[in-house]
Amino acid sequence: MGGTSPCASCKLLRRRCTKECIFAPYFPSDDPQKFAIVHKVFGASNISKMLQELPVHQRADAVGSLVYEANARVRDPVYGCVGAISFLQSQVSQLQMQLAVAQAEILCIQMQQEPSTLPTQFDQDDKSSFLSYNNSSNYEMLPQYLSSFASSSSSSSNVFQESNPLKRESFWT
Repeated sequence: MGGTSPCASCKLLRRRCTKECIFAPYFPSDDPQKFAIVHKVFGASNISKMLQELPVHQRADAVGSLVYEANARVRDPVYGCVGAISFLQSQVSQLQMQLAVAQAEILCIQMQQEPSTLPTQFDQDDKSSFLSYNNSSNYEMLPQYLSSFASSSSSSSNVFQESNPLKRESFWT
């Protein structure tokens, strides 16, 4: 920054760091790897153009995003951070399914232990048809029971209805 120590970009590019250096506030000399990785992925000229087009108050966030994307591109050159997002969405979907199964199992165990505590919104013949098939080896009626529970329930905590289902498409096919 003109006088003391050049910024990380000027060190890497082997040029003199001026007071007007656009990189100096965002790539300090004590963290040269930060600029090196961004430079490797995007190039110094492109980074400079991007920063010049942004208002000063948005530049720090833009540099943070560039560093994040550059790190993601080094780990996964094809998909970058989109690959990480896709992986995390897949994990969320799997965990939602595991949660639904666990809650269904809890419901089934509760119904086996206390058949008199079934939700009051079912007709008596719905209760009897489910309970007649409900033993430890036969869970064929459980999906039908759960779907009727989901459609007749007005509870906002119902996990069997997806208000915002995740898009399930693969980026690798």
